[in-house]
Amino acid sequence: MDNVQFEQIMSVAIAREIEAHEFYQQVYERTEDAEVKKVFAQLAKEELGHKELLEQFKYDPTMVMKIQAPPDYKVAEATELPKLSIAMKPADAIALAMKKEQQAVEFYRELRDRATDRSTKDIFENLANMELGHKHRLENVFVEIGYPEVF
Repeated sequence: MDNVQFEQIMSVAIAREIEAHEFYQQVYERTEDAEVKKVFAQLAKEELGHKELLEQFKYDPTMVMKIQAPPDYKVAEATELPKLSIAMKPADAIALAMKKEQQAVEFYRELRDRATDRSTKDIFENLANMELGHKHRLENVFVEIGYPEVF
């Protein structure tokens, strides 16, 4: 893969992190539930962290980016996409976020599958794994909120 192609890939990934940050920030600003606000504020902050990491990687491709994939319990796939509203319940807000992260995982995996060289495939796999980490964390929160154990 040449430098131009690499920079284009990183630019798309950075733009997606900015878009995710803006989405999470808007939900944070518009929602009424304190717990939902807390979760989305944290997600918005993490997306900025991802953006910074990708910017570093874009300008220093010698950096090693090896992101391990966490277990995927497929909770997002088994959950319907709720509609965005300012009066969302915490479980619906988390479901919305985990579905968005699932879409990001699928986006990068599709690009990985279309790539023709190993280095490009590895970059997309790492980007998918980064998003899968968010999805995994959100699925855990969703299960805790959506299915609390009663003793």
